[in-house]
Amino acid sequence: MSTHTNLPLLIAGVGRYLPARIVTSGELEAEHGLAAGWIARYTGVYQRHRVTDESSSYMGAQAAREALDDARMTLADIDLILNASGTPEQSIPDTGVLIQRQLGVHAAGIPAISIHATCMSFLVALDISATLIAAGRYRSILIVSTEVSSAALNVREPENFTLFGDAAAAAVVTAPPQPWNGVLPAIHRARFETYSEGADLAALPGGGTRLHPNNPALRPEHNFFHMDGPGVLRLTRRYGMSFLEQLQSGLSHGLGDIDLVIPHQASRMGLKMLGAFGWPDTKIVRTLDRLGNCIAASIPATLYEAVRQGRLSRGDRVLLVGTGAGISLGGVILTY
Repeated sequence: MSTHTNLPLLIAGVGRYLPARIVTSGELEAEHGLAAGWIARYTGVYQRHRVTDESSSYMGAQAAREALDDARMTLADIDLILNASGTPEQSIPDTGVLIQRQLGVHAAGIPAISIHATCMSFLVALDISATLIAAGRYRSILIVSTEVSSAALNVREPENFTLFGDAAAAAVVTAPPQPWNGVLPAIHRARFETYSEGADLAALPGGGTRLHPNNPALRPEHNFFHMDGPGVLRLTRRYGMSFLEQLQSGLSHGLGDIDLVIPHQASRMGLKMLGAFGWPDTKIVRTLDRLGNCIAASIPATLYEAVRQGRLSRGDRVLLVGTGAGISLGGVILTY
């Protein structure tokens, strides 16, 4: 569904947590018998962060604390915690609950829930947050995307095993108190589409009720993530042009009034495809080479970098866009 929302929404603060352990592509090539330079050529990733003993909830809480500090707010100002992630720490309770626990006693009582749309989770959470705040249901929401992708990667699929990284990122969103230079921060357009014909192109079948750990039919490979990257790209190309035009007219062949693009860091080919839309390379923010694909944390982690490096300023119009398992397409155009 596409909407001309113009819902006021201020991203008041951003935070990020990267595990201290950095794994270079050279290390992985040596360890798994891959040709030198193959990973960078195939995936575009030179290094990625991987957890040692960090949990998803720990990483998310660390990113959340920085976002709160950046917003000059405390947990007393937060009405809702949204865990917007694709890799739950455990089945029950929800990872949002575990993040609240990591944040300590001052977070007690704040409702904590999850939005799971794989790589599009952060975008969906932004859209839902803007609607909830505009309706007066909540005033300020803490969105946390935290991903430990390395727990379910199959070393027998080097094209996937070498692509992903672990990370967490967070944002505090609220109603804007005032315009910046006469421009009010808001979500202007939001659109999401899902084409379930691609449901098996990116999947982790184990762990749910169909292939529960107690099911004798469960095999070890069911607990690994599998992605058919070329298949995902083909489906994205099939529907991408129409999707972008529905998001904003003209977007499939130029950026128009958009100042910056923060895409999901899906893959080298996925990012390369953006050039086919006539989007200038200088307006596209990339972190894939240093962070890898961090699932739902990719977009907010890249947003964080754009803000910290001064590439994104108050009043700029930015496009957040990407794809996720499903196959789903998502895009949000907002004034930062």
